[in-house]
Amino acid sequence: MSAFHGVKQKPHGVARVISKRGFCSRSAAENLVREGRVSLRGKIVRDPETPTYENDEILVDGKPVEAAQKFYFAMNKPRGIVTTASDEKGRKTVMDLFREQYAKMFPGKAVPHISPVGRLDAASEGLLLFTNDTQWADALLSGGSAMCHPERSETESKDPGPKQHLKIYRVQVKGHPTADDLAKMEKGFNVPPRVFGESEEFMHAERAVFLRENDKTSWLEITLSEGKNREIRRMLAHLGYEVMRLVRIQFDKFALGDLKPSEIREIKPN
Repeated sequence: MSAFHGVKQKPHGVARVISKRGFCSRSAAENLVREGRVSLRGKIVRDPETPTYENDEILVDGKPVEAAQKFYFAMNKPRGIVTTASDEKGRKTVMDLFREQYAKMFPGKAVPHISPVGRLDAASEGLLLFTNDTQWADALLSGGSAMCHPERSETESKDPGPKQHLKIYRVQVKGHPTADDLAKMEKGFNVPPRVFGESEEFMHAERAVFLRENDKTSWLEITLSEGKNREIRRMLAHLGYEVMRLVRIQFDKFALGDLKPSEIREIKPN
């Protein structure tokens, strides 16, 4: 064992380490291992879960797998684009869009192996982050790091507990939600399951604010601290409101700003 393998370091499966170095996706790394194309510390391994340390020597087809340069991007995802690497229905994906935009920004440069941080469903739009830094992405999704987040209002608890990575959305709905409806969202309530036979889920918004209205629709600003499936749509549907548009404008300290639909820009993680 290397001198760097101190007691604080925890081994991971070799496929996961290959993916974390930005060489390829985890599923692709698992296939490489099973095909006998990966050697760890000089020996061929065929189990993707073979314990491996971050600084271990790993070769694929005899060539070293080095830690890749880290990339961080933001995209304004348009409505109708799915957040997957590929789509069985042949629909355009965020990865198709990313490759197109990257080629425009950096002509002639190879597109890095990169993945979206979390998801936005096809009908949603707005800020979507991308990276090949899996540790950073995991921390954002789990709320486990100490990054900045939007300031809490004076009406919120002065002891917020663990650091939360808040996500802020602008939401257009049919009808005119009342102050009582918004208060219910902030307090939280049980929402029926999406699939028959599953349990109800408790959902709540950190903040739900009325912005403006016209004769038939209203715009709200809703802040979430969790990542439950279709959370805003399901809460509003339970209250009797149909979502017309849902636009994410902020994730942690990263704001959509003036980024146009489909465009990408580089961001700094710290």
